[in-house]
Amino acid sequence: MSQGRAFSDTTPSQLVAPSQLQEAYILGPGDIIQIDIFNVPEYSGENGRYQVLVDGSLNMPLIGRVDVQGLTLQVAAQKFSQLYAEYLTRPIVTVSLLLARPLSIGVAGEVNRPGSYVLDALGAGNTEAGAQVPTVTRALQSAGGVTQSADLRRVQLRRPQPSGSEQIINLDLNELLQTGDLRQNLSLRDGDTIFIPTKTNVNLAEAALLATTTISGDPTRPLNVAVVGEVTRPGSYTMQRVDDEGAQQGLITLTRALRTAGGITQSADIRRVEVRRNTKTGNEQVIEVDLWQLLQTGDLSQDVILDQGDTIVVPTAENIDLTEARQVAAASFSPGAMRVSVVGEVAEPGPVDLPPNTSLNQALLAAGGFNNIRARRQDVELVRLNPNGTVSRRTVPVDFSQELNEETNPALRPNDVIVVGRSGITKTADTITTILSPFVNLFGAFRIFDVLF
Repeated sequence: MSQGRAFSDTTPSQLVAPSQLQEAYILGPGDIIQIDIFNVPEYSGENGRYQVLVDGSLNMPLIGRVDVQGLTLQVAAQKFSQLYAEYLTRPIVTVSLLLARPLSIGVAGEVNRPGSYVLDALGAGNTEAGAQVPTVTRALQSAGGVTQSADLRRVQLRRPQPSGSEQIINLDLNELLQTGDLRQNLSLRDGDTIFIPTKTNVNLAEAALLATTTISGDPTRPLNVAVVGEVTRPGSYTMQRVDDEGAQQGLITLTRALRTAGGITQSADIRRVEVRRNTKTGNEQVIEVDLWQLLQTGDLSQDVILDQGDTIVVPTAENIDLTEARQVAAASFSPGAMRVSVVGEVAEPGPVDLPPNTSLNQALLAAGGFNNIRARRQDVELVRLNPNGTVSRRTVPVDFSQELNEETNPALRPNDVIVVGRSGITKTADTITTILSPFVNLFGAFRIFDVLF
């Protein structure tokens, strides 16, 4: 469906800008108004307070039934002046709105809960201190706020006209957010429909601003997002915006979701991360993110603000730059630690918890280094469980003077196993001991027999 044809154009429409619109409240059934006739309080009714009846009329002293439905306050005052002119000399009548009737409003497009809403004046706490007619932003709040895909520069307010045509008012709510231009926040009328179109291009900097506004939705609402690809724990997650005590935990961002999924793997391509978002038009919006720019330049716009139902895709890197590995490993969206096992002839064999991207040499040192008497120092065996379920084994030469490199000092991955073998002398000695052990045990038995008998 084309965004420009979101509503049917079966009736003629009049396109206007908010600066060209002459704001005037239109009276209808349920409105409570104040009518004052200068110097004639006896004709102003009880405190001058009237409620427009279901048929859109008022019962006035002396002049009887008066139809005011569809009139502005100013036109209604003029009508009363004309009617009372038959009985009073140059009557001066003023009409003011005490309490606006509930308005039926439609909200469609990029909002969290599109639909029809009935909005009361002043919300639940109506008073008679003066009428405050519902506005565009209040209608958007009632509809759960706008989504991150909302194009606030091209908002449309469609207003039915008595002639049967439709007035289309273009609004730029981004101007309201950026400069406080209240002309964009129009007062609503009964039957108005607000349409929020979908962005064609996502501005990451504006997305962060939108997420902090009063029209962005419930700040306590949890988000359901999915994280797939090169992360430690791919899957679907429900992310909370408040903790158990009700304290705000801040915006739900891309990097926060990656941390929730256990962080990225060492095979992740952080330059081509995607956020996939379903829009209200039924299309998928793909936002490309370069987290390397976040690390290098501090570009916080790359840390995308997430929306309900987003899917994060972390692709596999085609080529891994080992010179960048250490910086990526220190990032907040990388795992805090990984566990590898160092077994065989080391001082302290067993599992070792290490920072991500730790090299093989560092792991050997973390396990206390080689057993000085028994270890084979020339090389070790690296056993790795691959993502496809297979197991790979390779012999790696050991040179503690080498920097991180794939040939002689590779970066380790979670659950890697380093096997340190025995030296040739140790193997020979162990073999001789194994062969002679029965005789040694027998000799020991004879010695015990001699002592006893």
